[in-house]
Amino acid sequence: MGIRENAEATGGATGDDGAAGEQLADRRDAAVRAAVEQGIVGPEIPIAAFLDITGIRRSARALKSAFSSATSAPVLHAFAVKASPLVPVLRLLHEEGLGAEVASPGELALARAAGIRPAATVLDSPAKTPAELREALALGIAVNADNPQELTRIDALVRSAPSSSPIGIRVNPQTGGGSIEALSTATSTSKFGVALRDEGAREWLIGAYLDRPWLTRLHIHSGSQGIPLDLHVQGIRELYALAEEINARVGRRQIDTLDIGGGLSVNFTSDEEAPTYDAFVRELRGTVPGLFSGAYGLVTEFGRSLLAKHGTILARVEYAKSAGGRPVAVTHAGAQVATRTVYAPHSWPLRIAAYDPKGRPKSGPEVAQDVAGPACFAGDLLAADRPLPLLEQDDWVAALDTGAYYFAHHYAYNSLARPAVHGFSADTDGKVRFAVIRAAQTVREIVAESGGAQVGALEGM
Repeated sequence: MGIRENAEATGGATGDDGAAGEQLADRRDAAVRAAVEQGIVGPEIPIAAFLDITGIRRSARALKSAFSSATSAPVLHAFAVKASPLVPVLRLLHEEGLGAEVASPGELALARAAGIRPAATVLDSPAKTPAELREALALGIAVNADNPQELTRIDALVRSAPSSSPIGIRVNPQTGGGSIEALSTATSTSKFGVALRDEGAREWLIGAYLDRPWLTRLHIHSGSQGIPLDLHVQGIRELYALAEEINARVGRRQIDTLDIGGGLSVNFTSDEEAPTYDAFVRELRGTVPGLFSGAYGLVTEFGRSLLAKHGTILARVEYAKSAGGRPVAVTHAGAQVATRTVYAPHSWPLRIAAYDPKGRPKSGPEVAQDVAGPACFAGDLLAADRPLPLLEQDDWVAALDTGAYYFAHHYAYNSLARPAVHGFSADTDGKVRFAVIRAAQTVREIVAESGGAQVGALEGM
């Protein structure tokens, strides 16, 4: 690592995806070795998570560049807070010009703690309470109504207290699902939004806008992990057509902003970032050219695609053993940090990198082996029958592409502690610097969260 990477952190980004992947891997390897050398991980700290700050900045700038080159209309890139509910990360993205998409009071509080303005915040959720709606409308936060009943609640709130909030309706284009059913938001029976192809739904939507001049947005979220790019874009095409139809029926451009959601799939098979934001915008321009005519402001809600590639979970091999002739590396990373991978390994496989005790990439003949976690159930595996250089006691394993939804969403199985999360970057001389994003959870904190202060609450009941 050196001057070139540091220059990218302060402004540049290369157009060569292969070179970018190599730089990502080089930065990761340097960070692993530095973490071992500096004692950030070790025998007493056998697990930690790391975020590549240079990579995150590059991704944020690539997103902004892709859209700014396509339209002169205003674009708000609202980061999906659920992908990484960590205040310093939200602050970093805020510094890069991104806002926040929130779906709960907790996420809104995190966005506000990071300094993100209400005008750069969007509230989405299929189950907003009256109190949540009241707060958002009082602050001027954009709100996307999920269903007719919610819109009725908003009607009453808008009548009682005028609001500067942009308000829209979320629609489900019912264009179909992808390879991961649980993440497919545009199926015929999805719980999200107004089902556009259901009988009477389209006319109801048009009537809702005819009756409410203050409805100025339309929202969709047709993408997610496992959704092919063309299907993702097809949903956005449906949204654009509906906006044009509503505006024609109203007789003016009442809908002025289209919230096209996020959900760009991530490549979990290599360091290549694909599809890129440029590829996504090219697909949109070819399929929905009117989207970039300048007639509509745009909102995006990307999460995983901004961060996934830039996160690594590093865990120590506590023991190396064998069972049934297969080597097993018992590590400190499992269901508590990689819940989706452990419970749905075919949908959420993770790449594993092997390092020696000094944090150097490990070489040697590949041997099929299991990489196990610390939780007390048999399925707690980061990888099963995975070809890797043979892992030995005191080696390190790295779970790659874990910057979104992994270590920030702790699963407290066996009361395992949340690991520390560190950001890293390099000085111009190549020295890797670390900053604590979230401190490791202590045993004392585990006891407190588990009712330690109410130890006698059930006595005498």
